[in-house]
Amino acid sequence: MSKWLDNAIFYEIYPQSFNDTNADGIGDLQGIIEKLDYIRGLGCNALWINPCFLSPFGDAGYDVADYYMIAPRYGTNEDARQLFAEVHKRGMHILLDLVPGHTSVEHKWFKESAKPEKNEYTDRYVWTNNAWEAPDDMAFLRGTSQRDGAVAVNFYSNQPALNYGYYKVTKPWQQSMDAPGPVATLEALKDIMRFWLSMGCDGFRVDMAHSLVKNDEDGKGTIALWRKVRSFLDEEFPDAAMVSEWGEPDKSLQGGFHMDFLLHFGPSHYNDLFRCEHPFFAKEGKGDASRFVQKYLDSYEKSEKKGLMCIPSGNHDMLRLAHFLTPEEMKLAFAFILSMPGAPFIYYGDEIGMRYLENLVSVEGGYERTGSRSPMQWDDSVNAGFSAAPRDRLYMRQDESTDRPTVKAQMADADSLYHEIKKLIEIRQAHSALQSNGEIEFVFAEEGAYPLAYVRSDGAEKILVVVNPSEKDAEFSSSLQMKDIIYKLGKEAVCTDGKVTVPACSVNFIQL
Repeated sequence: MSKWLDNAIFYEIYPQSFNDTNADGIGDLQGIIEKLDYIRGLGCNALWINPCFLSPFGDAGYDVADYYMIAPRYGTNEDARQLFAEVHKRGMHILLDLVPGHTSVEHKWFKESAKPEKNEYTDRYVWTNNAWEAPDDMAFLRGTSQRDGAVAVNFYSNQPALNYGYYKVTKPWQQSMDAPGPVATLEALKDIMRFWLSMGCDGFRVDMAHSLVKNDEDGKGTIALWRKVRSFLDEEFPDAAMVSEWGEPDKSLQGGFHMDFLLHFGPSHYNDLFRCEHPFFAKEGKGDASRFVQKYLDSYEKSEKKGLMCIPSGNHDMLRLAHFLTPEEMKLAFAFILSMPGAPFIYYGDEIGMRYLENLVSVEGGYERTGSRSPMQWDDSVNAGFSAAPRDRLYMRQDESTDRPTVKAQMADADSLYHEIKKLIEIRQAHSALQSNGEIEFVFAEEGAYPLAYVRSDGAEKILVVVNPSEKDAEFSSSLQMKDIIYKLGKEAVCTDGKVTVPACSVNFIQL
């Protein structure tokens, strides 16, 4: 595994919403370069950039028209090369967002594939043999070209599915994983990765990594495919990091990914913590973390404690954390995120408590997600410092509230969410047991009960983390010998007669 992942703390940037340097109302790569010192100052030492390749932006760049070209609205390939160099100059690393499962209908591969004459791209996508037969269990397009067939789509109708083959072939038009078309698709994927890694990026976050092989029994074919990718990377780019959008670490880590996210979809129970009617981290104290812990431990054991299970504060597909939690509750949530194994991911703006904007008209295929993608709020200048463009030229509406949080205001307030997150990152980086590879043992995680308590450990130290988001004091039995408190928010936890009393709305990191 890439050594730099041991203490990586990621910052996710939605490029069109981060920082605009040419006053066109859209963020750009030079804008990211301009803010690298801010990100490093927060304590983050790694970046994940959402898709920045040429695209018609029907799905915010997840509909790629050319994998080898930076979208002109963000800059040029030379700007990307400069970004990689500036990131490395600061001792940081950067992942690009790779979309291997589909392209845009505007991609040259698809245009060639849609022709009736056989050519090298005919089998690049999942097509049936005639327009009257639809692919099993998938959305599809038909009647849009002269080619006789229906083409599967992965998500929106402008995203035709690339062909990596079928694990179980049950129809004449389905191709096996080792057929020429699927093999050529896999080689094309390797070429794309080779291009950007050679330019200086440090790896990829892989969109819908679980979805490539079709009719795939328990993910076996997709796992095998990613193992081939891992072998290629080990040979040519051994330090390249791979993070999967899969949500099942026991599968993705088998496939050779270094990291997997615990996501808002799938079986992780991540939503129980932050995004549901009664989140565990809300002070009302009606939440339940036990099912999350059970599933976490199940994944931890199945993956044989190899690789990293990563917990994000949010991302471009979720409602913002601040939609469910107050800034004070978010401090406790970040104490949890930044003290768990795996590499933490902070979604841009979550460090200042940016809000979810209600009832926005969909922008670039965002629909309800649009409200989590609004432009970053830097200061009290025009457009909150995001862009010098006229307000009506911003590609998306900002939070226009008079009390909207900004980086400038948060940095000036010693008690702000920003400063608490910065402090938590410093604590994490000062204690190896709290970093990516430290082990975890839950000592209290009962159904419907508070607090949540776990021990992080490595060969050097053991640290008890006790989090009580509830507005009532809580307690649990423990024979652990507690020493120094290395971090606390709220009042101090006390251990007497084998019972730990945890004050309301508090978190303690305690050396054992």
